[in-house]
Amino acid sequence: MTPEEFIRQLEADRTLAVVRAAYIPDAGELCQALADGGIRSVELTFTTPDVLTHVRRAADAAAEHGAAVGIGTVLTADQAKAAIDAGAQFLVTPGLRPDVAAVAAAAGIPFSLGAMTPTEVAQALDLGSDVVKIFPARQLGPAYLKDLQGPYPGIRLLPSGGIDASNAKSYLDAGAAAVCCGTSVVPPAAVVAGDWADISARAAVFIGALK
Repeated sequence: MTPEEFIRQLEADRTLAVVRAAYIPDAGELCQALADGGIRSVELTFTTPDVLTHVRRAADAAAEHGAAVGIGTVLTADQAKAAIDAGAQFLVTPGLRPDVAAVAAAAGIPFSLGAMTPTEVAQALDLGSDVVKIFPARQLGPAYLKDLQGPYPGIRLLPSGGIDASNAKSYLDAGAAAVCCGTSVVPPAAVVAGDWADISARAAVFIGALK
């Protein structure tokens, strides 16, 4: 997936699912459930045990589920390289990680660096972040995104943290390119239990709230 393709998909679906769970019984089926509900970008994280194995499984099943699968909470260059080798199509960081940006850029892999302050946003852009992740978004709310677009017109922002069906559209209305959805769509208990029908239904509800 090229950076341009990643951006187009994010802006089309307007969301990215972030999965954090102690165990994923089948990452391919998880991605299928989310795609069935309308969410085609899925971020697994390095806080999940054996995440590289899960990404490989999801990548192997990509022709069936059609979702783009990436890895988040990437903190080091070694993690970035391992994620790409496992088949991750994009990388996401919780904060500014220049070494991760360098690895992703060299591989031609899209990436989203986490930022909070205007200075950090500028640094993320300087490092080539395709979309700037605003984290934790719940601390300042949707209005903060609108404020950032004054000095940074046209910037693509991806707020994350505390976003659910009740407030997601307010972030989009404030100018977000897309929003991250987490436990409200992919509750860890549902993931561990492999309750794909529940997750698919939650994804559909979330997508419906964005319209």
